Amino acid sequence: MFITFEGIDGCGKSIQISKFRAILKEQGIPLVVTSEPGGTKIGKAIRNILLNVHNTDMANLTELFLYLADRAQHVSEVIKPALDAGKWVICDRYYDATTVYQGIALGQHEKLIAQLNHEACLGCEPDITFLLDCPAEVGLKRTEKREKTDKKRDRFERKSLDFHVKIRYGYLALAHKHKDRFKIIDATLHEDHVARKIREIISPYLPVV
Repeated sequence: MFITFEGIDGCGKSIQISKFRAILKEQGIPLVVTSEPGGTKIGKAIRNILLNVHNTDMANLTELFLYLADRAQHVSEVIKPALDAGKWVICDRYYDATTVYQGIALGQHEKLIAQLNHEACLGCEPDITFLLDCPAEVGLKRTEKREKTDKKRDRFERKSLDFHVKIRYGYLALAHKHKDRFKIIDATLHEDHVARKIREIISPYLPVV
């Protein structure tokens, strides 16, 4: 199984992936948990460029090609080998993020992005995509709270409310287009309720004990 988690910044993906990982480990399922950008050594270097708050003058095409370079390396080095070995792969963001962030929000050519994603993914398509949906205002408030602790907001988290609104509705449009794969979860609920809904959806795929 290849499962991805998507959503706007501050939607709660990290905590839900952690809880989901625990569920799968309880079941004894061999798995790999990874993320984009930065799921490989090369990817970490690319991530530092993409999320650096000082790179405000990055061209849109530069941003797009960096994400695709990260994905090509990630799929080749981590995702495809794990799937070929019969492991479950849980990924924090994948090609849907590029379609929404670099395509819909930045107005770049969706056909070009689809073609580049196809080349980078080597046939590795998610079986299920959990979209953790919440209003952009909620997500931004969460990232602002994190900044008051020990985590600085990255280049995307610092973008305007209008940008994050575009991201949210871009994801919802994508989920509507691919209803067979996307599972929309209300991320304004308490994190335990969100985790319970995710478990209900994945239960039919878990081994019978």
